[in-house]
Amino acid sequence: MVNCPSCHEAIDVEEEDLDEGDTLACDECGVTLKVATLTPLEVVVAKEDEDDEDDEDDDFDEDEDDEDEDEEEEEDEDWK
Repeated sequence: MVNCPSCHEAIDVEEEDLDEGDTLACDECGVTLKVATLTPLEVVVAKEDEDDEDDEDDDFDEDEDDEDEDEEEEEDEDWK
């Protein structure tokens, strides 16, 4: 059992099933919590990681962009 740091309500969790870094939600206030330590069990309000949205851009394959440019150049040459 651990208390929500936001609303201070008790959260019933199976401590043996948790690992450090796991996330869970408070049923009372809905805030997302992150397990900070296991002994003693401590949870903190999880910070929203704005970088996660930026990480999606990191998956962009630059080679695909190069292929598009090559195709455009070929189309331009065919047109002339």
